[in-house]
Amino acid sequence: MNIEKHLKSKAISLRKHIIEMIYSAGSGHPGGSLSAVDVITALYFHEMKIDPKNPSWEQRDRFILSKGCGCPALYAALGEKGYFSKDEFKGLRKIGAMLQGHPDRLKTPGVEMNTGSLGQGLSAGVGIALAGKYLKRDFRVFAMIGDGELNEGLTWEALMSAGHFKLDNLCIILDYNKLQSDNWCKNIMALEPLVDKFKAFNLNALEIDGHNFTQIIDAFKKARSVKDIPTIIIAHTVKGKGVSFMENVPKWHGSLAPTDEEFKQAMGEFNEGC
Repeated sequence: MNIEKHLKSKAISLRKHIIEMIYSAGSGHPGGSLSAVDVITALYFHEMKIDPKNPSWEQRDRFILSKGCGCPALYAALGEKGYFSKDEFKGLRKIGAMLQGHPDRLKTPGVEMNTGSLGQGLSAGVGIALAGKYLKRDFRVFAMIGDGELNEGLTWEALMSAGHFKLDNLCIILDYNKLQSDNWCKNIMALEPLVDKFKAFNLNALEIDGHNFTQIIDAFKKARSVKDIPTIIIAHTVKGKGVSFMENVPKWHGSLAPTDEEFKQAMGEFNEGC
């Protein structure tokens, strides 16, 4: 099967899992999960060197979801990949369940870092990449950040460190859906010109359509080929992508779950896209 066609099909499955999880839980963060899921699909089903049967394999590539509220997308990928049974999806956000409201590495196989306090995931990714260099390991580290996360000073400290230490084994992905919890980023804290800012921090900055698998795959390939400089992929995305009534609507950032009718509509739209 053509790889792009395969990834598109897999992404639809992951979107279904996301909505099913959040609907079952009665709460969650659908918007940022849906915007991130295409990049996450490409990572787990094409790009990363991983072994679901051995989540602690020392040579594995690492993925850190620094924007931890988007964890339903990560859980969907991990379950679909076989790290745990998809039956666990029904327990999202339940007390004592494997799948908590933000990632917990002690509860969920395949989770590399507890995240949710914004900025900390990328900082951990920088540390892991630096350790990989020091130990002369050939694994790669992928860290996804949110655009609202760029309001955090800690994020910029991590970016500065990544450039300073020439971490070419680190690939950062910005899920640039341009919305944060309750408004457009430009209205809360303007971010542009991002490419110029990232280059000033000694990063290799690439811009792509974060829902185009050809561009996503090509960007990861370019990131692997660049030496002595970390890469940041600015993935232009749509918050709530794939569900018409969620796309670019701030209220679907978090806490809300679809009603019965909204759930049926969303699942119907996914089926139409198969």
